[in-house]
Amino acid sequence: MKKKDRITQILQLLDEFYGINDKCYLHYDPAKNWQLLFATILSAQCTDDRVNIVTADLFRKYPTLEAFAAAPLQDLEEAVRTTGFFRNKALGISGCAHILLEKYGGELPSDIDALTAMPGVGRKTANVVRGHIFNIPSIVVDTHVKRVSNRLGVTKETDPEKIEFDLMKILPKDHWIRYNTQIIAHGRAICMARSPSCETCFLNNLCKYVAK
Repeated sequence: MKKKDRITQILQLLDEFYGINDKCYLHYDPAKNWQLLFATILSAQCTDDRVNIVTADLFRKYPTLEAFAAAPLQDLEEAVRTTGFFRNKALGISGCAHILLEKYGGELPSDIDALTAMPGVGRKTANVVRGHIFNIPSIVVDTHVKRVSNRLGVTKETDPEKIEFDLMKILPKDHWIRYNTQIIAHGRAICMARSPSCETCFLNNLCKYVAK
């Protein structure tokens, strides 16, 4: 089977099993869309569940960008400590709060260059914001997308940025945002890192990992 046909079948099955609606696993207030930026910064090397526990208190304690910008760095560090790499994350969030207020009038920019120019914001974080806040077709490469895409043989790349650009060439644009949502669900329920449930996977006859 040609790779293009195999990927088409994979996408069809993902749509059937996980639906086509985009889902954001991080909690935030749409009226304060910068909260998603901060939550995604915290999600690096941390589970979404842990981030949601932390941000529930964090966003109550600091309800505005002004509150984040005025917060002593040590207080922010303590508030996000359990997400790991808390010093860098607190510094990034504080820096973003200042930039959003001083340069963008408190509004979240949609331009990827503007987003990635902010402290603590890489392409993954920027694409989460662009996809879920602005509905801009974007590929988000997290640990699940990297692992599952490689196992399925959708891409052979291992560097996240190279995976992103490879998937942009391979996947239809209308699948870019929901592919991440679907693969996260698949990676958590079936294609786990250590013990994938290949025998019960609905993609096993299309999977390069199973074929090996």
